[in-house]
Order: sequence, then C-alpha cells, then structure tokens
Amino acid sequence: MRKVPLFWPALSLLVCLPLKLPGAEIFPFDYRIEQLENGLKIISIPLDNPHIISYYTIIRSGSRNEVDPGKSGFAHFFEHIIFKGTKAVPRDAYDAYLTRLGAGTNGYTTDDYTCYYTVFAGRENLEEVVRTEADRFIHLYYDEEMLKTEAPVIEGEYYASLSNPGRRIYELLRDTAFEKHPYKHSTLGYLRDIKDMPNQFAYSRLFKSRFYAPDNTILMVVGDFDHADLMDLVRRHYGGWERSGYTLSTPVEPPQVLAKRAHYEWPTDTLPRLAIGFHGPAYSDTMTDKAALDLLAEIFFSRRAPLYQKLVIEEQKCASFYAAFADHRDPFLLIFTAVVKDNDDMGYVEEQIFDEIERTKNELVLESVLALVKSNIKYAFAEALGTTDGVAGSLALFVSLAEDPGTINRLFDLYERVTPEIMQETAKKYFQRTNSTVATLARGEFR
Repeated sequence: MRKVPLFWPALSLLVCLPLKLPGAEIFPFDYRIEQLENGLKIISIPLDNPHIISYYTIIRSGSRNEVDPGKSGFAHFFEHIIFKGTKAVPRDAYDAYLTRLGAGTNGYTTDDYTCYYTVFAGRENLEEVVRTEADRFIHLYYDEEMLKTEAPVIEGEYYASLSNPGRRIYELLRDTAFEKHPYKHSTLGYLRDIKDMPNQFAYSRLFKSRFYAPDNTILMVVGDFDHADLMDLVRRHYGGWERSGYTLSTPVEPPQVLAKRAHYEWPTDTLPRLAIGFHGPAYSDTMTDKAALDLLAEIFFSRRAPLYQKLVIEEQKCASFYAAFADHRDPFLLIFTAVVKDNDDMGYVEEQIFDEIERTKNELVLESVLALVKSNIKYAFAEALGTTDGVAGSLALFVSLAEDPGTINRLFDLYERVTPEIMQETAKKYFQRTNSTVATLARGEFR
C-alpha cells in the first residue's frame, strides 16, 4: 500500500514549546498502592509541591452498573445525595468545615465511575479531611423523604438537558447503537426511571450497599503529605467499613451486524446535527487497538486535519466537527459529531465523513506525521501534570479503569508501538458500515 502524506495546515503548530519531561516515563512520580482487608484501595502520590493536597474518592459505579431494568440514574442520584451530610456531620457542619479549611469540593458521574474530590491546603488538616470523608461515605444518611425531594431536582436536570440538541442527539445515538449493555443510557438515565425514582427507596438502599462499599472504592491522595501518616489515618477511619462482596455482571453487547439510523425531530429552529458511531474497543494498556484509534482520530479528524479544514473553514458547511473516542471499561462508541449550518447539506457532510473514514482504511500516513502526533500527545499530557490537582485530575479516569497510575506509562508505551500499518489495520477492523449507527437531529423530518 502506497503511503500518502496528509497535508495539515500550519503543521508546525503541533509542536509544543520545549518541555523537559521529569524522567524517562511520561508519569514520573513515585506512588504506592495499598489495600485494606475490607478491599479499600489506596493510591498514594506524595509530591514536593508544598501545602496543597488533592483527596479523591473514586466509586467504580456509573451507568455501566445500572443493569437492573427500570433502575437507571441511581449512580447520578448518589452524586447528589452524598453532599447531604451524615448524622455526625450534617450539611451545614460539612459546609462550615470546608469554609474553615478553605477547601474546594465537587463531584461528577461518568459511565464507569463517580468521582468526589476535595482540594485543601496544609498537611496539618489531613486528619480532619480523612475523618470527615470517611464519615461521609461510610455513614451516608438519607431517608425516603429525602429521596422524594431530590428526585424532582434530578428530573429538572434531565429536562434542562433536553433543551440541548447536542445532549439529545448523543442520547439518541447511544440508545440506538446499544442493544443490551447499560451504556445504552447516559448517566442521567431514562426519564421514565427518574420519574419512578421516588418509589424506589428500597432499591436505592440496595444500590448503595452494592457499590458504595470499600471493595468498590479507590482513595487517591496526591500532594504534600507523608505516606505512613496517611495510611495510619485511613486504617483508623476506614477500617470498619464493611465490604459489599457484590460481583457485577454486565450484559455483553452483541456484535452489530446491520447499519442503523435514527432521527429526532426538534420542535423549534436549530442547527441540524449529525452523529455517527462505530462500536469500538474498551480501554487497554496491553492491546494496541484503542491507542491506534486515539492517534488516528488526531491525524484524520482533529481541528488541524484536512476534513475539519474543508467542512468548517473552507466550505463552511459545518459550525463544528469533532471526533470523540472516549476510554471506557467496556467496549464503547467511536463517535463523530457535526453541527451543520443547512439541512440541505446534511447528506453531503455525512458522505464526506464516511469518505474520510474509508481513507483511514486505504491510505497509510507518513511515519513522520505519526511521530509528530505521538510527541504532541505526550507533551500535552506531561504539561497537565504541572500542579497537584493537575496530577490528580489527569489520573482519575485512568485509575478508575486500571486501578494503577502505572497504566499511564504502559499506555504511552503502546502509542510508541503503533505504526501506520497497525493504525490502518485497526481502522479496517472497526470502521465497517455494518458496525455503524447514524443519528440525525433537525427541525421536522429529515430526508
């Protein structure tokens, strides 16, 4: 197969400013992993950065865990309820504690995990943070009335998301592409399930007992602290947390054998949208498939790539275009999304995207282009590790997937192993028309 150079406008912009990597590995920091008898895993990353500590609690529970029919949305529900406090530290006392420490806290829910983090100053405050966070998760308190009060808040959040065409087409794509796997629904869940949530107090307690347990939790602490001191505090305050012992059995998604299409009729004027998804691989730090697709997305579908330049800059058919190949614990979707300026151009844009996808299967990129992209990805990641919370925030996803910060170095080793030939063969493996789902959104019917 002949190699065809890809023309990238302003190719030199890919080259980052010189950045000295601290050590040969992309993740250069020493870390330790310990596990309590109850299954709680602790990842400790002491840094020389003075004063600041990032304290992350990662519950390996997201929409992936919502396998029971009619019970979607509970992972997101617990992201809400965890901030309501406990009997020992009610909400007002918790807010006062954060104010006293000058700490920041928040949480978010994903398909695979829910993350809670607190960032504060001073190792002298570590004991209070460990004690308070342990109480928050071990003794989380809510009653049936609190569930009935919070469920309408979540329902309102769902309705707010419906006003976003981008969110709506994303939900449509997932619901159409997946048949059995709970990735079929987003982290908000189905509206019918949210409406029924006030009647599901008993089930909410079951969900909590299964997943808000030490054997489904990772503590990741990054910053200015002593590892031995941290472990003494963790054993003291988390040691009595009872393990769940629950084993999640996630339905396996069958191979897609026929191309699918779906359309959503938007009720008001809006720019039409197009989303194309292919079933792709799960995250791996041992197999090259996902790493090869990450590099492919950057070369063929980034803002610097020829297709973007054509559709968005030159022809101005699209207001935006991007590819999102997100990492997941189970096989997910390789997604292409375009916001098109005119309904009449929807077919043309779809054709252009599929043509470029075919090009990934038929043309080899130059080794020099691939090497440049590898360098750019590496230095961009290294630059994100410049602060304490930059380290913690960058690691949260990967720790949730592999339970080991070392997965970063293994992943970047995989990037180095990817060749143009591997990238092309991976494209042929996943970018089959029969493996595709096309979702469209526009006012009225779309032809």
